[in-house]
Amino acid sequence: METIAVSKFKATCLSVLQRVQKTRKPILITRFGKPIAEVVPPSPPPRTANWMGSMAGTIEITGDIVGPATEDEEWNVLRE
Repeated sequence: METIAVSKFKATCLSVLQRVQKTRKPILITRFGKPIAEVVPPSPPPRTANWMGSMAGTIEITGDIVGPATEDEEWNVLRE
């Protein structure tokens, strides 16, 4: 594991964080030669199911889904 002094870490913090993210290798931060912190890459996000098809099997069709919701006689525009 790579080690870096706290003073150097303070001066180059952003570049060290980017390097940890890119290489996925932790870095040990020391003060007077003794470890005080460890910078580790984040754990991978939990795998979630693809949202496409995630609701499959949860809906029940009870009637005609293609036909109109009302009868033709109920439409005002057709009465004229």
